[in-house]
Amino acid sequence: MCTASTYKTKDFYMGRTFDYEFSYGEEIVVTPRKYVFDFRHTDKLTTHYAMIGMAFVADGYPLYYDAVNEKGLGMAGLNFVGNAVYEDAAVNVKTNEVQVAQFEFVPWVLGQCGSVTEARKKIAGMKLTGTPFSARLPAAQLHWMIADKNDCIVVEAMEDGLHVYDNPVGVLTNNPPFPLQLFALNNYAGASRRQPENTFAGTLKLDAYSRGMGGMGIPGDLSSQSRFVKVAFTKLNSISGESEKESVSQFFHILGSVDQQRGCCEVDEGKYEITIYTSCCNATKGIYYYTTYDNHQISAVDLHEEDLDADGLIRYPMITECEIHWQNKN
Repeated sequence: MCTASTYKTKDFYMGRTFDYEFSYGEEIVVTPRKYVFDFRHTDKLTTHYAMIGMAFVADGYPLYYDAVNEKGLGMAGLNFVGNAVYEDAAVNVKTNEVQVAQFEFVPWVLGQCGSVTEARKKIAGMKLTGTPFSARLPAAQLHWMIADKNDCIVVEAMEDGLHVYDNPVGVLTNNPPFPLQLFALNNYAGASRRQPENTFAGTLKLDAYSRGMGGMGIPGDLSSQSRFVKVAFTKLNSISGESEKESVSQFFHILGSVDQQRGCCEVDEGKYEITIYTSCCNATKGIYYYTTYDNHQISAVDLHEEDLDADGLIRYPMITECEIHWQNKN
């Protein structure tokens, strides 16, 4: 499925992999400040923070998978199948309680909040409903990571209510619920970036027989829990320069540690999950970088190159065909 991560050098970065067996036709979408979000159960937003991210546009509406706004707040929704439970929309709601449909959650937060602190306050008075976008697009079972340069949280709507968790790792995958993902790191407390020392038994001589044995014991399969551990270890031990190119390159290497290759994860007979795209957004500058399964050349869209006071969506199709730079061919 999917993996999301944050990363910080001089600037703050946030991105994700989108792992699935087919594409919905998602695009890089800029939503300027005057695009009207006409929410189903609460007041419409006629003016709001501009945002950029990956979205499937349905009937002129951006269904964001991940996005950041002009204030540097980012958000990503990941599959949470079997655990996500939303409330039914009610006609009569409590005073000061706001009902937000699941598909509206990303723009509702990013349109109004400039930080995780502000998002926490908004979410505290919110009821997340399972209202579908349309008959052909039912509510997706998701949970979300929300982050800025100083803080990171996970939001999960479950049978026992809405939970908001601190996320000290800045990583999220799919199942199980986030507290169990975080707890699993206890199983790898002895993992190290250094060459392993022999602690197996004092009487048995064991040797580190090659270089590159740092991280010994970190899982490498494609399950959600293993991907969480792998990216958490990779991110927290990553070192890169402060420049934009060094930071972006390192971020793609971090998420590349859990890249899914066609043929390795069969989800149905003859259907294989792949990493359809990987994103890395410089949330500080509003630059959305991405690669796709067949095109590992990094492409980018800059939020601030657009007219952010416009009222219509600005859309860029993903570049999916392989781009090869020839060094000896005219």
